[in-house]
Amino acid sequence: MNTVKNCDLLLFLTGAFDPNIPEEGPTAPPAGWLDVIHGYQDHKGGDADPLYPPPPAYTPQPELNKNTLVPNVRVPMVSEAVARDALLRFVDSKWRYSSKPARNLVFKELKPITVYRYRLESFTETRTSAWQFEPYNAGQLVDGPQFGASPPPWDVPLALPPAFSDRVEKLRVPHSSLVKLCHKCNGCGRTRCGTCHGRGRKRCIYCHGYRRKRNKRCTSCNGRGHKRCTLCQGQGSRSCSVCLGTQQLLHFILLTVTWKNDVSDFIPDRQPDFPDQRFQQVSGDPYFVDASVLVYPIQGFPDQEICDVSTRLINEHLRRHRDTRRILQQRQTIELVPLTQALYTFNGKNYNYYVYGAENQGPKREGAPLFHSVLVRNLPLCILGSAVMDINIYLYIYIYI
Repeated sequence: MNTVKNCDLLLFLTGAFDPNIPEEGPTAPPAGWLDVIHGYQDHKGGDADPLYPPPPAYTPQPELNKNTLVPNVRVPMVSEAVARDALLRFVDSKWRYSSKPARNLVFKELKPITVYRYRLESFTETRTSAWQFEPYNAGQLVDGPQFGASPPPWDVPLALPPAFSDRVEKLRVPHSSLVKLCHKCNGCGRTRCGTCHGRGRKRCIYCHGYRRKRNKRCTSCNGRGHKRCTLCQGQGSRSCSVCLGTQQLLHFILLTVTWKNDVSDFIPDRQPDFPDQRFQQVSGDPYFVDASVLVYPIQGFPDQEICDVSTRLINEHLRRHRDTRRILQQRQTIELVPLTQALYTFNGKNYNYYVYGAENQGPKREGAPLFHSVLVRNLPLCILGSAVMDINIYLYIYIYI
């Protein structure tokens, strides 16, 4: 401490180069600088962000040969009135379209197509830690080992967020704080200026130190050949950028807890003419929902492809998370996404469009209207005011039913 005061006083009185002020040290503490905290010494994933796999007691184990049965499936039907109303509303939303063909068309067939969407969600938790530091102020409370041993990473208590949501929370590990001299300034509180190398002045860039330029005294440095360093204001040193002049740092272990909902979706390709990615814009009827710590493969479902993908995704999630994350809860859902192909004739020509999806829009009240999306293809020529040919249109709107 006395050495620090003496070097500061000498610098203040003379402004000259002070060999006692060190050059800038490393930005991070060197190896062996910090004490070892029990439970945090064995790291995975690198020293900067060590990863702690959950202990076996925190890892649920699946039961062997266990499956999940699902109820019977009913395919929703779309009536001609609903299909016609969907097309009318689509036409009404286009100011150049005529509604007469939509009102006078003759339906040949309404083909309901069974489309299932399987979704598996794994609500997981990951815990990582890293040493952090901040300037230490005299008299600041230090929660160090003198108050007890630090709890292991997975024993630090935390309130869980809502299930199947994403969140990141950071907190200091109890009793992990340590006070050390600043590694950047070696406890001096100041570091030598790297621009002027501690001299407080730099050679004039106009006269290059010769004091004269074009046989005249240099007007930039007033004939001195040097100028005051603007970075350190002529002091030759700067306040340490790490400890901010406090000379000491408070080190602690920062625990980062990440909750993440890992979602996998699957929709069998049942209609080649309909783009499957359009199903991502709408919701279906979640008639089967199974939530537990671990879910099990579906068995006995009418669509065997859903059973197979259920087994595959569940196994993938278990393999993906068992070594690094803790599975808090899983949920598997089968949605029945309504899809109806409307085949109709107008003026002797055949056309078709699709009505798909079921959304609860607006207030969640009893009797609230359902919405359907519509995909229109091969629109009749006479619907358009100035068109000269049949066209294929992929436009999507929400339709009251």
